[in-house]
Amino acid sequence: MIEIVAVGTPSLGDRSYLVTDGEVAFVVDPQRDVDRMLRLAERRGVEIRDVFETHVHNDYVTGGPALAAATGADYHVNAADPVAFDHRPVEDGDVIEAGAMRLRALATPGHTFTHLSYALEVPGRPPAVFTGGSLLYGATGRPDLLGPEHTGTLVRAQYASAHRLARELPPETEVYPTHGFGSFCSSTQSEEATESTIGLESKTNPVLTRGEEEYAESLLAGLDAYPAYYAHMAALNLAGPEAPDLSPPHRAGAAELRRRLRDGEWVVDLRSRTAFAAGHLPGALNFGLDGSFAVYLGWLIPWGTPVTLLGETPEDVAEAQRELVRIGVDRPAAAATGGPADWVCAGGEKPAALPTATFADLSAVRRERPVVVLDVRREAEWRESHVPGAVNIPLHDLPARLGEVPPGEVWAHCATGYRAAIAASLLSAAGREVVAVDDTYTPPPE
Repeated sequence: MIEIVAVGTPSLGDRSYLVTDGEVAFVVDPQRDVDRMLRLAERRGVEIRDVFETHVHNDYVTGGPALAAATGADYHVNAADPVAFDHRPVEDGDVIEAGAMRLRALATPGHTFTHLSYALEVPGRPPAVFTGGSLLYGATGRPDLLGPEHTGTLVRAQYASAHRLARELPPETEVYPTHGFGSFCSSTQSEEATESTIGLESKTNPVLTRGEEEYAESLLAGLDAYPAYYAHMAALNLAGPEAPDLSPPHRAGAAELRRRLRDGEWVVDLRSRTAFAAGHLPGALNFGLDGSFAVYLGWLIPWGTPVTLLGETPEDVAEAQRELVRIGVDRPAAAATGGPADWVCAGGEKPAALPTATFADLSAVRRERPVVVLDVRREAEWRESHVPGAVNIPLHDLPARLGEVPPGEVWAHCATGYRAAIAASLLSAAGREVVAVDDTYTPPPE
């Protein structure tokens, strides 16, 4: 009996897959922390013999080379990809057998030029297809990550690839994408879909229900910004990343934390925004583990800046490390655990507090005195609706545009409070008077 196990990485919005016939297994698009796959295989008592990449990823560092090295598996990568490591080249039409399972490679360019999907064909069960960043649930992978000069070509290739899958695979074919669960590699996000088939996508997915021009125009019009760290992922993946070092980082005391802040390094508080607001190390930045921690940290930090992690427990630090190695931030400079009282220097330094408020509070205070309303949502969100008189500087632009924030008391908001807390910590570290709006944004009445 064939078992397909989805291994989700919700923080990045991706899924990897372990597929087994009960004796042997293969893996599709593994994340960097391959110990998860190794544990799955061990629990099932199966041997991983093959590892497949659908494409050179832009949103995470692959675990493919490390998993192949750890298991002795064959590592299958498109023959056209200029990788710098040992692998088994695979091309359109190639068939690979793993135990009772048979995989057929299908060229599906669009997300990248060399993108492959893999059709799983096993007698006695419906076929399945692993579509990576091609056909997603209700969407497709975005075609603009390789540069604007290629976007027009890739969006039309994506359309043709989706139609190839719908044409060549039967309607009952199960669809298993890598992206589309929150990843910025998706052109749009799925509506909480957890499974689908070629037949269902043919009835509901815009790439299969619209004409090519309508699909292309709609997709391109809806594309928004994507994380800055994506620029570094392809190079790391082409070089063949090794297994990450997840051992505990160097422990820093209060004096060292203060020195690192003076040197311009990032000291990152992993606690919730509520805990951070109640008290924190002055100058620390708040990227809570309870949100899209790695995405926003990787998006905002100048690449290569040393990072020190502050967590309530060693487990919090370990979780943050695991998140960061997935985007190529391999080793924290240091870490500290406990709370603000443990992180401030003796001799008079005290934890800082950050005022928080609701949108009702914001409305009330604007009737009393002028304040700067800073909306840190992305431009597409801003265009849909915004607070009258607010200034829009998307969070990912804020570190470089702090000087554009008008003078005065700043009330920072986003859609739910997570990004506003990051923005407020950046502004506070820069010496601005700031209030974080920790509330859900509701469009004002028209």
